Amino acid sequence: MKMGLHSIVFVGSAVLDAYAKLSTLDEARRAFEDTREPNVVSYTTLISGYLKKGSFGDALALFENMPEKNVVSWNAVICGHSQAGHSEEAVNLFIRMLREGFMPNESTFPCALTASANIAALGIGRSFHGFAIKCLGKFGVFVANSLISFYAKCGSMEDSLLVFDKQVGKNRVSCNAVICGFAQNGEAKEAINFFETMRTTGFEPNGVSYLGLLWACNHAGLVDEGYSYFNKGRLENPTMLKSEHYACMVDLFSRCGRFKEAEDFLKDLPFDPGIGFWKALLGGCQIHSNFELGELAAQRILALDPKDVSSYVMMSNAHSVAGRWQSVSTLRKDMREKGMMRVPGCSWIEIKNKNHVFVTGDRNHIQEVDIYMVLRIFIEHLKEMEALSLENEFLS
Repeated sequence: MKMGLHSIVFVGSAVLDAYAKLSTLDEARRAFEDTREPNVVSYTTLISGYLKKGSFGDALALFENMPEKNVVSWNAVICGHSQAGHSEEAVNLFIRMLREGFMPNESTFPCALTASANIAALGIGRSFHGFAIKCLGKFGVFVANSLISFYAKCGSMEDSLLVFDKQVGKNRVSCNAVICGFAQNGEAKEAINFFETMRTTGFEPNGVSYLGLLWACNHAGLVDEGYSYFNKGRLENPTMLKSEHYACMVDLFSRCGRFKEAEDFLKDLPFDPGIGFWKALLGGCQIHSNFELGELAAQRILALDPKDVSSYVMMSNAHSVAGRWQSVSTLRKDMREKGMMRVPGCSWIEIKNKNHVFVTGDRNHIQEVDIYMVLRIFIEHLKEMEALSLENEFLS
């Protein structure tokens, strides 16, 4: 039986896709090289395979060498970077896609908006929103939900709600995006009110809804309200609540210093607590300087993951705040002996649609001299204010 060229290409792409998903990248590459006249589908399939396995350099090299690109190949490389947390690269690729004259579709914008939200690029995301209106006209629920989450993550709940109110064809995902948005921005009462409104308007809450609600209560220290909703969800649908919901309750009890309830809750878990539960407890112990329980939590964390650095850092910080310098010295010595390195903190700020990224102790920024000069001025000013405050307190 003879097969046409299109059939051969289809079978070849299917085989390549199977290799990319089920086998090693080397085997997938060999299947690609054995493909007769690889087309855009073959290239995109292998690029997606590279991205899923974390081989970003190989994926980009193959993408650059494609004889022909289309919106699907652009989506593959943009979304692959976005889903892997390479947000800045995803945003830059989307901008490059526009500059090279390719028209995005409804699958492109959610990836670009998610990446923009992850680096808090509000200005850039706004321009993507404007282009989505120009490019797609009345876009669907998928893009709208991405916009709701984008604005919320960037701290603009007003814009997030505006998109939600104008949205046609709202669904439960839309409502969950708003609840989680309120939670992220510390607006617990608003999250609770919206949750109740969601139920009265016919959208049945799911696990994400309850997790967002518990997260909101956690941020605001609403222990009783959070526990009440947790129990309500457990009674209505016991299988809906997952380990994340239970961990959120441990975190809520611990942050508010209600350690007896946290310990009782841990003892009554219907499963063995994982490392996240003990980290939640340790976080609360750090806040309230509960060293005895904190050291127990740290021991449980290290039993589950002997290479976990965060438990050492959290306990060291707690001892430092309490002035227990001998304990701090012992913990840091243990870290050095075990070859543990603290992961440096990272932050960024958007100025005139450009993101500036800073790592702890960073000296690589082009305006490093000016930045540290201003920082020294602030520190001196704070010292002067502190001295003045002490002087006034002494005189009074």
